[in-house]
Amino acid sequence: MLLANVVQTSARVAATPKRLTKIELLADLLRRLNPEEIEIVVAFLSGETRQGRSGIGYAAVRDSHVEPAETPSLQVTDVDRALTILAASKGRGSEQQKRDQLQALLARATAGEQQFVRELLLGGLRQGALEGIMFEALAKASGVPVDRIRRAAMMAGDTAVVARALLTNGEASLDQWTIRLFRPVHPMLAQPAADVGTALAEMHEAAFEYKLDGARIQVHRRGDEVHIYTRALNDVTESAPEVVEAARKLPANEVILDGEVISFTSDGRPQPFQVTMRRFGRRLDLERLRTELPLTPVWFDILYCDGQPLIDHPQSERFTILRGISAPENLIPHTVTSDPESAETFLRASFEAGHEGVVAKDPLSLYMAGARGSSWLKIKKVHTLDLVILAAEWGSGRRKGWLSNLHLGARDTENGGFAMLGKTFKGLTDEMLRWQTEQLLALETSRDSYTVYVEPKLVAEIAYSDIQISPRYISGYALRFARVKRYRADKTAAEADTFETVKQLAAFAA
Repeated sequence: MLLANVVQTSARVAATPKRLTKIELLADLLRRLNPEEIEIVVAFLSGETRQGRSGIGYAAVRDSHVEPAETPSLQVTDVDRALTILAASKGRGSEQQKRDQLQALLARATAGEQQFVRELLLGGLRQGALEGIMFEALAKASGVPVDRIRRAAMMAGDTAVVARALLTNGEASLDQWTIRLFRPVHPMLAQPAADVGTALAEMHEAAFEYKLDGARIQVHRRGDEVHIYTRALNDVTESAPEVVEAARKLPANEVILDGEVISFTSDGRPQPFQVTMRRFGRRLDLERLRTELPLTPVWFDILYCDGQPLIDHPQSERFTILRGISAPENLIPHTVTSDPESAETFLRASFEAGHEGVVAKDPLSLYMAGARGSSWLKIKKVHTLDLVILAAEWGSGRRKGWLSNLHLGARDTENGGFAMLGKTFKGLTDEMLRWQTEQLLALETSRDSYTVYVEPKLVAEIAYSDIQISPRYISGYALRFARVKRYRADKTAAEADTFETVKQLAAFAA
C-alpha cells in the first residue's frame, strides 16, 4: 500500500469529530492491507513506529528540508525498511548517517508524506486514532467482538502484532494471548482525581494505597528463576538483585507481581524519582551501588499465583492473596474505607511519609492490563509556578491550525532572560487554544516550520508534580507532568517565578 493512502486516511480521521466515521475510515483501510503491511500501518495510525525510538534528534528532524516528490510512490514497507536502517545506525558518525538516511527518505516523499513522517518521528502525530478507536476499527474489519480484541492486545502488549494475527488468521489466533509467566503485560494505570472525595463519589467504598514515586516493575517468578520488567516491558533483572532476592523469598512457586521499586534513605524516607533512577537499570558496580542506593520492591497487586491467573478476580481478592504471601516491608500501605475523613487522614499520612499521595482502587475492579480507567484514581499533591511563555509549537490533529505546545520559562535573575523548564500542551481547552494563538501571534518575533517564538510577556499558572534533573534543557531542570491551569492576565513577566525559586524547590524536594 502507498504511504499516501495512509496519510490521506490519517488526515480524514483527524478532520472528523464523529467516532463512527473514524472507525469506518480505519476499518476500510485495514481491510485493504497485505499481511506484511498490517503491523506497520496499525503502528503508524497509532502515532508510533515498529522500531520505537529512532535515535535521531528533534532538531535534525525539524530542520530536514528537502524538495518533496511531485507524485506518491513510497510504499509503507519502504518507509518501514528505511526506519529500521535509521534506528540501527550507531557509533561514530551515526548522527550524520541518520540525517543522510532521513533526507534520502524524505526526498522520495510528497509534501504531505514528509509532514506525516516528521510528526511520526517527533511523536506529534495526534490524528484521533486512539487505541479504543483502533480496537473498534479492528472489530469492524474482522467481525470479532471488540472486547476479545482488547483483551488480546492487553495481554500481548502490542496492538499491531495482534492486528496482524487477527486480520490474517482470524479470531482463533487470539487464543495465544493470555497471561503467562515471563511474558510481561502492560500495567494497569490510574487516572488523576482532584481529591479523595471525588474518588469516593465514584466508588462509594475504595481501597486506598500510598502512591510511591518509584519505577514501576512487574516481577515474574518460577522457582528460582526471576525476571523483572519495566513499565515499557524491558527486562532489567540484572540491575536489581534486591528485587530478585525478595521475589525468591515469597512462599509461592509461580507468581506475577505488580509494584514499584524505590530507594529509601537510611531513616526510611523515599528518595526522589531521579535518585532511584540513577540506580535502576545500572548493571555495573552493583555491590557498591547496593550500599549507596539500595532498592526496595513494594508490591501492590498480584496477577498470577501457582498456576492461577488472577486478572479477572476483583481487586479485593487479589490484594488478600498478595497480603498472604508478601513480607510486610514489601507490601504497600493499604486501607479500605467509605469515609472521606478516614481517607483524608490516610492521604496526609502518605504525604508525611514523603510520598506523592494515594491511589484509590475500586475493590470490585478487575485488572485491565494497559488500560487507564476510572477503576484506579490517583490523588497527588499539586504544585504550581507562574511561568512565562517563550514559544509555542503548531498543533496537529484536532489542534491543527492552533498554537498548542507551550515552551515554559522561569525568570533568570542571575544571568538575565529566562530558563526553559520544558513544554506542555496539557490542560488547554479549545477556548484557551484560540485565545493563546491570537495572543502569541501578536507577540511573534520569529518562527520556523514548527515553532513560533514570541516576546516573553504572557504568564501562565502551570501545575506540575515535581521538578527533575534534565540534561535536555540548558537550565538543567524540567517539570514533570506539567499542565496549564490558567493564564495570569493579572501578572507581568517581571512578576513570574524565578529560576532561583525553581532550584530551591528542587533542592528542598531532594
